[in-house]
Amino acid sequence: MLKKGNKLYSILTGSCPRCHETSMYQQKNPYVISELFKMHETCANCGLKYKMEPSFFYGAMYVSYAVGVAFAVAAFIISFFFFGADLIEVFISIVATLVVFLPVIIRLSRNIWINFFVKYEPKKMSSQAS
Repeated sequence: MLKKGNKLYSILTGSCPRCHETSMYQQKNPYVISELFKMHETCANCGLKYKMEPSFFYGAMYVSYAVGVAFAVAAFIISFFFFGADLIEVFISIVATLVVFLPVIIRLSRNIWINFFVKYEPKKMSSQAS
């Protein structure tokens, strides 16, 4: 299911959206908070420039809102319907879920955002790599 060539592969792994070979992030673990936003300038394999323009990833804030809502809805469904929690417990579970998964939500949002604009081209290589 998750194989190279699938947008979902790039989104979930944080790999280059063009070649799916290298990670876009200097630190793969999103829970290293000091390194959360640090990305490589370009892909080491295909040469794709990740920040295509200044403030490129500001658009990921809109995606982040949708991803955060999805996580909150999942927390609500699990806590209310599966565990039978009352209103206060549901609220606490939603807030806790959003706080715990914040680094993951940020990374997923950036990955989704860049995948809107870059298509998979495995044969495309930079002039440096040739």
